[in-house]
Amino acid sequence: MKTLEWIDTPDGGLVRLIDQTRLPNETVLLDCTDLATLAEAIRMLRIRGAPAIGCAAAQGIAMVASRSKAEDGAALLAELGRARDVLAATRPTAVNLFWALDRMMAKAEELAKSGVAGKEFVRALIDEAVAITEDDLDRCRRIGKHGAELIPGGANILTHCNAGALATAGYGTALGVIRAAHEAGKRIHVWVDETRPLLQGARLTAWELQQEGIPCTLITDNMAGYLMQQGRVDCAVVGADRIAANGDAANKIGTYSVAVLAHHHGVPFYVAAPFSTVDFGLACGQDIPIEERNPDEVALLAHLATQPACPVGVRIYNPAFDPTPSDLVAAIITEVGVIRPPYRQALDAAAPRE
Repeated sequence: MKTLEWIDTPDGGLVRLIDQTRLPNETVLLDCTDLATLAEAIRMLRIRGAPAIGCAAAQGIAMVASRSKAEDGAALLAELGRARDVLAATRPTAVNLFWALDRMMAKAEELAKSGVAGKEFVRALIDEAVAITEDDLDRCRRIGKHGAELIPGGANILTHCNAGALATAGYGTALGVIRAAHEAGKRIHVWVDETRPLLQGARLTAWELQQEGIPCTLITDNMAGYLMQQGRVDCAVVGADRIAANGDAANKIGTYSVAVLAHHHGVPFYVAAPFSTVDFGLACGQDIPIEERNPDEVALLAHLATQPACPVGVRIYNPAFDPTPSDLVAAIITEVGVIRPPYRQALDAAAPRE
């Protein structure tokens, strides 16, 4: 599936994406023709998942350039800089967002210094955004290939949140591993955590697995430990929004609990993510900025009901992510291979040199 794609139009370009807040009941495409619409889509999780957010932001910069009325290169660069700031403010945890924005702005500045202007400038930025999107798809396929080698035949795999095609350009990180194992004929089965409070597992991961014909069973988040106690989980595979230099990984809230349970029961816990998710500027997981979202996401039964699930006025804490310490992670699966402890040295050694 195409989570998002660039569309050329006579008026410039637009970013077309699947509105994930409407799944699984209906598949609705949202056309973003202005910065405010795209920023709202990212902020409200119409598009979500660290790699997908990065791709959307890159295409957003290209969209602004394609529709700009700036009269000279300096004015256009200033406009793109403002767009970069708006998009950067949408979600603080996913480092891919900032990686993609920095890459697009570096490209814009390079073009300007080279004297490229007008339609040629815009086309080059569009090509860069499309290249980022296509590169993500390629990276995820390589993640899947490397990760599938860790999955035994007949495995029962637990996953948390959604790190599938919907969270990327179209193949998935954690679900990319699962998808690749399924394609290899390993006869796997997936336990899908519902993922409170917004039910990304129930709404999105279960839907994706059904689309692919991969056997799966939905569970509530608090059932994972019992399944492991029964010996019914062979490994856990999750994605990540940011990985610190020491291998600590931030993923959707509740991931840390899964990792602790897996460690206690001797179940391998794997993190699957592209190298763009690694933030070498942060020493450990406690340095990762954790987004806190609207309390209504907790109070209103994951926006699927209008009846409050708690007393009116009760204080609510709603962090969107939690960091999992690297000593609970059996391996980090990337597009360049499977990274194992000690992570600080291994990640640095494996990092692509550009």
